[in-house]
Amino acid sequence: MEIRELTAEAERREAVPILRQLWRDTDPADVLEWTADDDYRLFGGFVAGEVVGVAGVLVTHVLHHARHAWLYDLVVDESRRENGYGTELIAFIEEWATENGCEYVALASPSAKEAVHEYYENRNYEKWGYIVEKELH
Repeated sequence: MEIRELTAEAERREAVPILRQLWRDTDPADVLEWTADDDYRLFGGFVAGEVVGVAGVLVTHVLHHARHAWLYDLVVDESRRENGYGTELIAFIEEWATENGCEYVALASPSAKEAVHEYYENRNYEKWGYIVEKELH
């Protein structure tokens, strides 16, 4: 699989249907807009010229982790899952984060997605704590 950053709008537009497999209730135009944010980095995994998975990352600093890559989005197309593409994308993000001075890769996952938690734990990710939120209107 070839992995590269998707910077052009046409490349990001190609990734929107895959991102919407994770963010089903989000309007495609909104997905395209957030992928254009200056601080958000979107990487695509390609097989035979076709995007099969994406990873969206933001490098940030917070109190409990000095500099880390926050993995907001990791999605492999539903028809392409179970082929190791997600694992390749994670390995790429870990290497990219290291090269960009990050000490950690971190992510959040809904508490009900136990299979997702197991997936990351099998890749030496540790449960560090809880994320709590309140929607503001």
